[in-house]
Amino acid sequence: MIFKDYYRILELETSKVTLEQIKNSYRDLAKKYHPDVNNDSKMAEERFKDLNEAYRILSNNSSKRKYDRIWNSNVGRKKKTSQKEQDAKFTDFFNMFFGNPENTKKEEKNESGQAPIKGENINTEITATIPEVFYGREKNIILKSIDGQNKNLTIKIPEGIRNNEKIRLIGQGKKGKNGGKNGDLFITIKIQNTEMFSLDGINIKTNLYISPWEAALNKKVNLQGIDEELTIKLPEGIQNGEKIVVKGKGYKDGKGGRGDLIAETKIMIPTTISKEEVDLYKKLEEISKFNPRQIINRNAKKLMLLIKYKSINVEYF
Repeated sequence: MIFKDYYRILELETSKVTLEQIKNSYRDLAKKYHPDVNNDSKMAEERFKDLNEAYRILSNNSSKRKYDRIWNSNVGRKKKTSQKEQDAKFTDFFNMFFGNPENTKKEEKNESGQAPIKGENINTEITATIPEVFYGREKNIILKSIDGQNKNLTIKIPEGIRNNEKIRLIGQGKKGKNGGKNGDLFITIKIQNTEMFSLDGINIKTNLYISPWEAALNKKVNLQGIDEELTIKLPEGIQNGEKIVVKGKGYKDGKGGRGDLIAETKIMIPTTISKEEVDLYKKLEEISKFNPRQIINRNAKKLMLLIKYKSINVEYF
């Protein structure tokens, strides 16, 4: 099975296109290659089929993301693999996400005259952490059959899969009857936040723990990202709870790019301090004019004055 370039089929120069651009391109090309206006041209008919196939995949956000992800993971990397290996990968991909075309063929009756009945599909879900789905990992799952037997399966979670997306395993559902094919297994991926990372769309959120002196002195600190440790310089006058955004260090967007890493600052106060540190804090108290309550107190006084004057209907001319 050949992995088709749907963007090229729709004469789109890039994958970064809107749904409206996809629709417009499909509409124009479908008119041009429609069999009714091409005198039953075989070439036009095949072109029209490719256009419909490309539009069906790219006009759906979920299937478009999956298509973009597998394209960037295999074709985009230009790995030196044989055509046979590439075809096998692409066939597995299409079977997993879009179904096996052979499964849509009409079943014929068996020798006993009974029509084959395809087995029921099974739906289940598994959890995976952000690092697992970022890199792509194999996970073992156990399915329990009606007769109580356990069925062990190893599945490969595609890297960059989105929360609540499904993996389809052909023929791993309930058994068919009268020689019918087995059903399929649909596995919904539930991405689980960890203590260190949480997912917000294609952005990854984390905490950055810093000391008071690091915040005051605008020091350079280390920030652990999903795939590397980063060194960042703290902005001047940074406050507790402020957010630092590191562009392009978040989750994969399915198009070869990434979201952002968003770090929320947590200024930590030591729970135990030495005598020398106590002396330094006392010295700082003596020489510093900083009062964190000053602004709050000033605003509170203004509010009280406003309420007071309004209560006696004071007007200014």
